[in-house]
Amino acid sequence: MKKIAVLGYGVVGSGTVEVLYKNKEALEKKIGEEYDVKYILDLRDFPDSPYADKFTKNFDDIVNDPEVDIVAEVLGGVQFAYPYVKACLEAGKSVVTSNKELVAAKGAELLRIAREKDVNFFFEASVGGGIPIIRPLNQCLSANEIDEIAGILNGTTNFILTKMIKEGMGFDEALKIAQDLGYAERNPAADVEGHDTCRKICILASLAFGKHVYPDNIHTEGITKITLEDVKYCESMGAVIKLIGYASNKDGKVAVMTCPAVIDGESQLAGVNDVFNAILVKGDATGDVVFYGKGAGKLPTASAVVSDIVIAAKEKSTTRMMSWEDSEQDFIVPTDDVSNRFYVRANAAKADVEALFGEVRYLSRDNAPAGEIAFVTACINEKEFADKCSKIDVIGSIRVLPY
Repeated sequence: MKKIAVLGYGVVGSGTVEVLYKNKEALEKKIGEEYDVKYILDLRDFPDSPYADKFTKNFDDIVNDPEVDIVAEVLGGVQFAYPYVKACLEAGKSVVTSNKELVAAKGAELLRIAREKDVNFFFEASVGGGIPIIRPLNQCLSANEIDEIAGILNGTTNFILTKMIKEGMGFDEALKIAQDLGYAERNPAADVEGHDTCRKICILASLAFGKHVYPDNIHTEGITKITLEDVKYCESMGAVIKLIGYASNKDGKVAVMTCPAVIDGESQLAGVNDVFNAILVKGDATGDVVFYGKGAGKLPTASAVVSDIVIAAKEKSTTRMMSWEDSEQDFIVPTDDVSNRFYVRANAAKADVEALFGEVRYLSRDNAPAGEIAFVTACINEKEFADKCSKIDVIGSIRVLPY
């Protein structure tokens, strides 16, 4: 019998235990043997839980128990999760996690330890919640050279932008609704400042290109500066604004970024609304493949965690394909060297704009104040763009991406 421990009994942890027992009979058939949850680690008490006898507040109970084969880490963060996961792997236990912050910061090291101990470290739930993306990218698309990955990877920001685009709400009002509905935390910084999306695109880029991409090295912007005026100007060119994480591989160099992006209304990502996520993968053999679904939530994320538990229970040794190497970050293209088109809103004369940027596409919106203009540039280097913008009164700018 397989014995499982669950670290954390919050939203995802409780969902994981729920799915493990609700679907126990079917899951045991897939695994080929019986299993049971032996421990649930949490500092809180749950006396009314049907699993009350399984709770422990002592991590040593888990790491020192040779009966525990698989550990599901759903604590979140790095402070406690990292030493716990590392200790479990070193003790010869496979670990599955939904913790994107942990995988983005420590993935290369933890994968190495798993290989050395001949166990597995799985993290399907760390990106896209219930959307299968890690294993398809690693296995189903393994015949491809991955050229590009781009995605809407955060449901909270996508919900806010949908409200702004579809209902004309301001950012603050849309954020308040997201918080009231439980889509956004009381402190929403990780979502709206782009850090959550950054961690996820780093994981996908690391897996696709085989070298660890660290979030600290990635240009990251959120959506807090997006205004209704920007939404309306972009609408006039048949485009929408989305928070995009992307990674592009050219000649062994990888450009990775998280930023608000103007994307064409006909693109595959433009119609992804509310809390849904979508991930576009460009392979040299398959062309474009899109993965779509709910990117968060108790049961969708728990579904991905339990899926990893099932696979970990069936594997007899390390899955060699699920891996990337640690590395220096010299393969990452510096942000200043990346080129994009840009949407710009400014208080400026057209003559000054054209003298700086050459031929541009002007945009319009109702009730624009005198002196305000909006335009889209040709493709331009990031550093050159910043230098030119310093010479006029720029109100805001957004990259225009081809997704």
